[in-house]
Amino acid sequence: MSRQNDETPQSPQSPLSGRAHGDTPDSTVAPSPIPFPRVCRVGLGAPLHWVALGAGDLKACPRPSLFYGFCFAAMGLLVTMVFRRAYEYTFALTTGFLLLGPFLAMGLYEISRRREQGAPAALVPTLTVWRRNAGNIGVFVVVLGVVFLVWARASMIVFALFYTTELPSLSGFIGQVLSLRNLEFLAVYFGVGLVFAATVFAASVVSIPLMLDRDQDAVSAVITSFNALRSNPGPMLVWALLIVSLTGIGFLSFHVGLVVTMPIIGHASWHAYRELVEPPHTP
Repeated sequence: MSRQNDETPQSPQSPLSGRAHGDTPDSTVAPSPIPFPRVCRVGLGAPLHWVALGAGDLKACPRPSLFYGFCFAAMGLLVTMVFRRAYEYTFALTTGFLLLGPFLAMGLYEISRRREQGAPAALVPTLTVWRRNAGNIGVFVVVLGVVFLVWARASMIVFALFYTTELPSLSGFIGQVLSLRNLEFLAVYFGVGLVFAATVFAASVVSIPLMLDRDQDAVSAVITSFNALRSNPGPMLVWALLIVSLTGIGFLSFHVGLVVTMPIIGHASWHAYRELVEPPHTP
């Protein structure tokens, strides 16, 4: 699959550019670093290739990958059990699950990275992979957490606006959704959720893998992620639909499917980063 560089080539610098005052012509001047990683363009079918590679990582490293899959499934079951009588909270937390996904999948990124380099894909080293760039990853996670809390509040407000007297039972609410008897609620709820999801998706397509792989700062990693989306709107839309579809399959199977679908998404996200961001140039 071919990729095109999204950056215009820079004009060569003159021999005297970047030379400090008093340097002799023989002085060696280190090349100035590129502020943002270069973004590549990919084909419309690239996300399907990423999913295939992610499934290959799961097959090659089943034990550590499935460990994270079971963690995702356990989190989903825990949310459902704790808030089984308050499904408005369940909806907010379940949909917010997607917002925190890029952070929760860091261990899966590391498994793919280690397999790529021929290193043993053991579970233990992936549990603390965040230490590699703790400061910048911490900043990004705090931002994700704030977005998640704001979304949870927005979700509750939408429920309160449309159910001013009493919330229907869970079966009654699902019946309304399936019969499309409350189109106004569905349009507003999913419209608001789409704004939050699209923002987080644009900011996290490649940001955390980039911070893990290159010790990149959080700001430039997020800008690179937005650039990847801007340069590949079609493939990114396909990728977002695949993420939502695979996650939905996991939830609709009473969370059991998350054991498999979430590791595939996590591994595929690493391969998406590899194809969307050009490798650094070593002088």
